[in-house]
Amino acid sequence: MSVETDPAAPAWQDPAKAAETRVEALIAEMTVEEKVAQLFGVWVGASRDGGEVAPHQHEMDDAVDLDALLPNGLGQLTRPFGTAPVDPAIGALSLLRTQQRITGAGRFAIPALAHEECLAGLAAWNATAYPVPLSWGATFDPALIREMAGAIGGDMRSVGVHQGLAPVLDVARDARWGRVEETIGEDPYLVGTIATAYIQGLESAGIIATLKHFAGYSASVAGRNLAPVSMGPRERADVMLVPFEMAVRESGVRSVMHAYTDTDGMPAVADEWLLTTLLRDTWGFDGTVVADYFGIAFLKTLHGMAGSWAEAAGIALAAGVDVELPTVKTFGAPLTEAIAAGQIPEDLIDRALRRVLAQKAQLGLLDAGWSPVPPGLAGADLSDPEALRGSIDLDSPANRAIARRIAEQAVVLLRNDGTLPLRQPGKIAVIGPNAEDPLAVLGCYSFPLHVLVHHPDVPTGIELPTLRAALAAEFPGAEIVTAPGATVDGLDTGGFAEAIELARGADVVVAALGDRAGLFGRGTSGEGCDAESAALPGVQQQLLDALIGTGTPVVTALLAGRPYALGAAADGSAAIVQSFFPGQEGTPAIAGVISGRVNPSGRLPVSVPRRPGVHPSTYLSARLAQANEVSNIDPTPAFGFGHGLSYTTFEWSDLAGDGAQAGTDGELSLAFTVRNTGDREGAEIVQLYLHDPVASVVQPVQRLVGYARVPLGPGEASRVHVTVPADLASFTGRAGRRIVEPGELELRLSASSTEPRLTATVALAGPVREVDHTRRLHATFTVSGASA
Repeated sequence: MSVETDPAAPAWQDPAKAAETRVEALIAEMTVEEKVAQLFGVWVGASRDGGEVAPHQHEMDDAVDLDALLPNGLGQLTRPFGTAPVDPAIGALSLLRTQQRITGAGRFAIPALAHEECLAGLAAWNATAYPVPLSWGATFDPALIREMAGAIGGDMRSVGVHQGLAPVLDVARDARWGRVEETIGEDPYLVGTIATAYIQGLESAGIIATLKHFAGYSASVAGRNLAPVSMGPRERADVMLVPFEMAVRESGVRSVMHAYTDTDGMPAVADEWLLTTLLRDTWGFDGTVVADYFGIAFLKTLHGMAGSWAEAAGIALAAGVDVELPTVKTFGAPLTEAIAAGQIPEDLIDRALRRVLAQKAQLGLLDAGWSPVPPGLAGADLSDPEALRGSIDLDSPANRAIARRIAEQAVVLLRNDGTLPLRQPGKIAVIGPNAEDPLAVLGCYSFPLHVLVHHPDVPTGIELPTLRAALAAEFPGAEIVTAPGATVDGLDTGGFAEAIELARGADVVVAALGDRAGLFGRGTSGEGCDAESAALPGVQQQLLDALIGTGTPVVTALLAGRPYALGAAADGSAAIVQSFFPGQEGTPAIAGVISGRVNPSGRLPVSVPRRPGVHPSTYLSARLAQANEVSNIDPTPAFGFGHGLSYTTFEWSDLAGDGAQAGTDGELSLAFTVRNTGDREGAEIVQLYLHDPVASVVQPVQRLVGYARVPLGPGEASRVHVTVPADLASFTGRAGRRIVEPGELELRLSASSTEPRLTATVALAGPVREVDHTRRLHATFTVSGASA
């Protein structure tokens, strides 16, 4: 298709010209002040009275004079929808008017790039609240997560947003860390595949996805937010960096956000090896690196590596950071003054600017014909804002249908003594602090908990049925009685007596326990809400033990942001239904699992510890980290990574490929049969683990290298063929380079990390082989058609 151009338009506005040509022509015309203005964002309307939605906000958010800034242009607009509740159409119009103001004030008429949070859906009022990423991991279904992200991206595009600050690719290492709910799980392969699918979905809608937090943030000491990270280069390479590498190679991602933390004394924001040598020079990333909020200024205030704002700016630019977010602090006057004084080379500015402007060219923001009217307002009468109210639907039936499917696939049935599914109970006692709390399904980055908590008079804007209401709808013939028993994190046991009395008079108890998401200590899960142990918050464990003590069967239903050790209740509960903040469709999904309407297929993305004080409990550990006779502490989890029950049964048989051999540059082939031996349809999650019994450096006992969902009707069987490249056996060797070694391996075809079903002993032959970032990353699963 030919592109019509205006011969009178400047070269940088001509979409027919190469992006590089356009960018260089524009840079040549810009002053230093105009260049620097493209490298920071501005947070309009952000509170400055205590850091409501970002850490240290009250310290870092200087007053911004837009009238003074805009003649030089503006790089980004921070959270136009995620700062205060606004009708989506009114917000889109406001953003449009702001963009007109920006383009009208500057010499080059360059719009700002607008970014938003989208961790569990667009963080905007009236927008669908999807399950949190930990629930994405529980689905083991990248295609479904890709579909969700495409819907989120479409909603963002409809209101004029260009960039989403998601997904989180941090690998969960310590359940005490408050942001575990934002991770996809404790295994790098699971995290990488699910996150890559999310990015593909978001980018397919034209939205710039942002990898975060690069890298190591989730491994902070003692699970404390923004604490130092103490890990060696091998663990960093083989665990923390793996998902980022996969996403850069396979997803089309266009932005990366640096982590807050320092690893062995080097903050990510200052790490040139990480942000330039590895990310760009080795992996080939050519997008933008953006700062985590206030992260550049933290070089002065938290890390003690800079004596001034200008010095912090120079360190970050030299490392490879391109954009300061959320608002201008170091990249404004301190940076321009340092350039004028010869303290920071202008070349660093130009390097970052080329990346920023190239991205704006990709988005069409440099085109002469660019229009600020987003798709959601196309053709609307913009002269009457009130007439627009309600015209953009960010919570469509299609969105909710996707949210429902994810929530249903993410529920994990941990234990069941046969009590579930419930068969027409006469009386259900729904007991616990999350029984009647509509917000119990939401994570800390959901709009109601991230923003609306500061606007108590504003309705949530979306339907959030409580678990009690969902159970009443699921069991219309049952009598439902309820009592909180306790609060989520309070110590008052005064409500126990009523709860116990109701439990004794019921046919079954549903104990609705777990977390309250929040920010910076205002919740029991979420950013800045770290835990001292993996015990249930407050007196919930005592409440659960008391309910089990009544003798009435107890179905423990957890709505949580992290896994919790349940003590004796892990065995004393009749059933345990685990959900990780399952979003607005979450309680009907839980009720559907309890009734049997939904056959659970969720699998644990994180191990559930048996004891609250034993950390970490991740399955991805070496032999020395496991139970042994020289320590009295047993870290064996109550329920291992990948575990999950079904209402049907599966038989695995007829393994082919045991004893196979391939070269260190070859591949191995396996085949086996999975049969549904039960009386209802279900999905088995086939998990492939690699065990390397003898290696030149210590390896995890096993690690996930592939997985597949295998849906089967009752009595049906499928033949599953798996091709396993030798590259999947690679690890970082003694010299710091990734290698594949010859020797014997075990390929464990498993229902979970603790439930191997079939094991093939295979061998790799030939020389030690060095591999790099071009190595193969995936096993290939082919599932034949089901047959009875």
